This record gives sequence, C-alpha cells and structure tokens, in this order.
Amino acid sequence: MSEVSEPDGETEAAVEVTLVPKRGGTSVIWNWFGFKSSDTEQTSVICKVCRRVVTARGGNTSNLFHHLKNTHAREYEEATRAKTSASGTSSTSGARPKTTQLSLQASFTAATPYDKSSKKWKDITRAIALYIAKDMVPIQTIERDGFRHVVHTLDSRYELPGRKFFSQKCLPELYTEVRDRVMNEIRHLEAYSATTDLWSSRTTEPYISLTIHFIDDDWKLRSRCLQTAFFPEDHTGAIIALGLKDALSAWGLDEARLVCMTTDSGANMVRALEINKWTRLACFGHRLHNAIERSVQHDARVARATGMCKKVVSTFSYSWKKKNALTSAQRELNLPPHKLITESPTRWGSRVKMMERVLEQEKAITQVLAADQKSRHLLPTWQDIDVLEAITKALKPLQDFTDALSGEEYVSVSYVKPVLHLLNTNILKPEEDKAGLCEDIKKRVLDYLNEKYKDPATDELLTMATFLDPRFKTTYMSPEKLEEVRSRVATETKALEEKTATGASSTEDQSERETSTAPVQLKKPKHSLGSFFKKCSSAPPKQQGIDMELDGYLLMVTADSDSDPLEWWRLQCSHFPRISRLAKKYLCIPATSSPSERAFSTGGNIVTSSRASLKPENVDRLVFLAKNLNV
Repeated sequence: MSEVSEPDGETEAAVEVTLVPKRGGTSVIWNWFGFKSSDTEQTSVICKVCRRVVTARGGNTSNLFHHLKNTHAREYEEATRAKTSASGTSSTSGARPKTTQLSLQASFTAATPYDKSSKKWKDITRAIALYIAKDMVPIQTIERDGFRHVVHTLDSRYELPGRKFFSQKCLPELYTEVRDRVMNEIRHLEAYSATTDLWSSRTTEPYISLTIHFIDDDWKLRSRCLQTAFFPEDHTGAIIALGLKDALSAWGLDEARLVCMTTDSGANMVRALEINKWTRLACFGHRLHNAIERSVQHDARVARATGMCKKVVSTFSYSWKKKNALTSAQRELNLPPHKLITESPTRWGSRVKMMERVLEQEKAITQVLAADQKSRHLLPTWQDIDVLEAITKALKPLQDFTDALSGEEYVSVSYVKPVLHLLNTNILKPEEDKAGLCEDIKKRVLDYLNEKYKDPATDELLTMATFLDPRFKTTYMSPEKLEEVRSRVATETKALEEKTATGASSTEDQSERETSTAPVQLKKPKHSLGSFFKKCSSAPPKQQGIDMELDGYLLMVTADSDSDPLEWWRLQCSHFPRISRLAKKYLCIPATSSPSERAFSTGGNIVTSSRASLKPENVDRLVFLAKNLNV
C-alpha cells in the first residue's frame, strides 16, 4: 500500500505553477509527477493529477505506477503504453545486445589456428597468391605490418606464411596451373595469329615477348601472352627467328597454323620472319608514326615550332612559380585549367597533344613568360603559331585511327583497308585550291602509307580480312579484284576441308589399328534396296558447295558498321560452315603490335626500382600470371 498524504496549505494553482520535473529522470512516469520548485533536494513527489504527495524512496518509481493504477485508471493506461513503447525502441536502437557465453569447446576452437592442410587455410593462401600475381605487388608485401594486420583482422585464426612459401611454392604452383589451362585452350587451334616485340627492363635486361590471338568456339577473340623470355643473345634476324620457333614449339603450336605475325618495322624482326617464311603484317601504328616523322623531319619551320613547344613545356614543368602563375592567368583569362603536356618521343600522338595544348593556353603562356625577363625569349611568334596550327590540323584526325586499331578484344585487321580508303578520299586528300604546310604534310603522309601498303602480300592479306568481315565484304575492292578473291577463298576453304579430312582419316586409321586384334566378322552383311540407290547418287562437288556459300554470303545484307562481326558470324556460321572457318583464320589478326607492348608495360610494373633484382624466370612467370589470370 502506498503512502499518500494531503498537501499542505498551498492552493492547487500555486502547486501547479511551482511543480518542476525530476532532474535526470528517464522513466515515462515522471510525465505525471513533479516537485515543488522550493524542494531543491526533490524529496517530496507530487502527483500532477490529484496534487497528493506520493512516497518514492531512493527514486523508486513502483509506488508512482501503483498510485496511478489505484487512483487514476486512464493515466495509468497511458503510462503503461508509453513505457512499453519506450522499452521496444531502446531494445532495437540503443540497447546493448545480450551476449551469449561461448562453451569451453567453442572458445578453444576460436583461438586455435587453422590447420595448414584444411580447406580454409588453403583457400585464403590461394587468394593471397592471386592478389600478388594479378595486382603485380611485391611478394614482400605479405611481411609488412599493415597487410598482416588486415589479414589478422579478417580472420584471426589464419597464420600467414612467409614470402619464401609464396615465391617457392604458391606462385610456381599457380603458374603451372594457369599454364596447363592455357595449353589445353590452344592445343587444338585450327588457326592463330601472333604479335612479338623486344624490350629492355629497368635493369637493361633484354626480353622478347610472344602473344597469340585466336577466335574460340563461342566466336570470342582471345589473346594469351605466352612468354616474356630473357633474350641475352645478339638481336640479329637469325637468332630472333630461332627464338620464335623455339617459343612456338615449347607451347606445342604448329607453325603451319600461324596465319600471320604482326610486328614493328625493325629490320631484325623483318628478317627473322623472312627466315622462318612466316607471313608478316607491319604494325599500323608504327607505320603511321614513321609516315608522320618522315613528313616533318626535314622542314625547318616544323623543327623550330616543335623545339619552342618543348622548351615552353619544360620551363613550366620545372618551376612551381610559373605553374602557379599559369593557373592564375588561366582563371583571369577564363581558360580551361589544363596542365601542359610533355611529349613522348616514341608516340607521335603525344607531340600533337602537346602542340594542341600550347595553342589552347597560348594567351596564358604569353602572359606568364612576358612577365619574366629571363623567359621572354621563349615567347611563341606568330609564325610559330601558324606552323603549330597547320600541324595539328593535318595530324589531329589521325589520332583516333591509331587508338581504334590498337585494341585486342575486337576485330581490327579488317579496318585497315577501309581506313586507308578514308585517308585517301577524305581526311588526307589534298585540297586543290589550297597550298601550304598543312597540305604538304598530308601529301607526304599519304604517299608513304600508299607506298608501304602497295606490297602484294600485304594487300592480299588485308583484302581477305576485309572480304570476310560482314560489315565491308566487297565495298573496298574493284570488280575485277572480286573474282580473284573468290578464287582464293574457294582454294583456301577447300584446303581447310582436305586438312580436316586428312586428320579424321588418320584418326580412323589409328582406331582401326587399335582394333585389328578383334575377331574378324566372316558373315557378309546384307544390303538393303535403298543402299544401291545411295551408291548411284553422287553428292554435289565440294567446289559447288563452296560457290553456293559464297553466293549466299555476298547476297546477304551488309552488317551495320558499328556491329560486332564475330557476333554476326556466331549467328550465321551454321549457314556458312566452310567460309566461317576462313573468317576465324583471318579475323583473329591484330592490326598493331600493341598487345606485345602492353605485355612490356606489365613487365615495367613488375620490374620496379624496389624489385630490380628479380630473376628473368620470375619476371616471365609474373608477367604470364598477370596477363592470363582470371580472378
């Protein structure tokens, strides 16, 4: 029973005015109770409804709920609902979850490291090996405190092995696994192409790369970097030829199935392919680079303007004061806040970008250089500006073609003839009513390219690739050339069929030899009446079937220029089974040697200043894994 006493002599209004809430009270019950303002100790609890004093010793609220229950039923229901609601909210948001004490066995298991033969330990170790190989990080990373802390935080039961374990066991095993997968993938290729190049690492150690390209059964263009091999011998054509032969042999690749090898225009590489009697396609990017270099190398105006650009860019690159001044000038003149671009000697496109950026920022550059007496001699003259504008006008449109033809995940070789046609008829075609440096550069570039691509073997290869691309077919060939192409397509298609038939017959002969010990069936089988008619009827000649496919292929609507030719062939290969095999043979050829250069970029990311002591076999292994791993 709660203790209730009558209020003292104060009026109800006075009590109501002077009631104050409980200091630090968190219970909902205090919405119906309070204290006199004069009660600084807050010892006498007063009900706000009936103004009675209710005993609540030590802040206990049980008597207060009991008072409402016995005296004020409606207020008690409200207090109960409010208490339930507050309890549910706190349990879902701010309440500390109830902890469950682990059993002795569970606690012991949680503190026990994984056994090194367990699947969990092997899975984590493999994942770390994949991370090292795919992201090209130093093996030493696993011994750094930050990495070990991350691994321990993710799974405290995993004990990280040392770097020798990864370098001597995990990565070699991973390399063997991926090599076997690639070997199985390329073992039965009917046709493939390749790219190759030479490279020197940061430590000046020479390497030669080999990347092959093929179209798989799903009509997807695949690239596999087979090796980045140490090549310390003299880089003569004969030695390179022998090295490439050994590389193909090591991977079980038949030289006869090599359609073409795309390389740069180095004399030793050209000679190597001549010795091996392999078909060679010159890299379109290198040829375009050489054409541009030859078109401007003997022009004094171009040399002066180019030299001016290099000096200006160098001045701003090595002076933070001029960089800040250039930024301020850009804001003042409302110019884009772009940085100047440095030229790469082996990339003509970077030179054009450098000139284009200097022209864009000419006013800001002039303002900064004019303010410094020591750099005023670098101010570009109006003649320099005219030369830069002429060069960029002539060469800028060519950048997109180089970038587009450098891909390795889509068909590129069939684009070469259309691009050359476009250059001759539009982009580089000299304008008769105009003369000057721009027109001279266009003419020199065009003459060089036409001369280089006039080679009969190269023209024949590119014509076949363009014909087998459903986006182009006969668009870029003369009518008299069409019969020659049809004849070659028929001849090569027939040769592919005969090769397949020879392979099948050899397989059958082997099967017969294996079953020669089986008992001979003496009883002669009976012939049905239909079998006599079957013998008399003759199937259409192979040539007739090939001609029918060719006619059907040429009659079909040309595919859209933005479509994927391999997707077209995937859908139509059942209608053109013979020609589709030839399409796989030619459309896998890359137009540039960029895939091999990308392999060397990967090598440069691996052989860094902190990993300069890597052995050549480790470089080859790590580049192979980085290029061929599927994570």
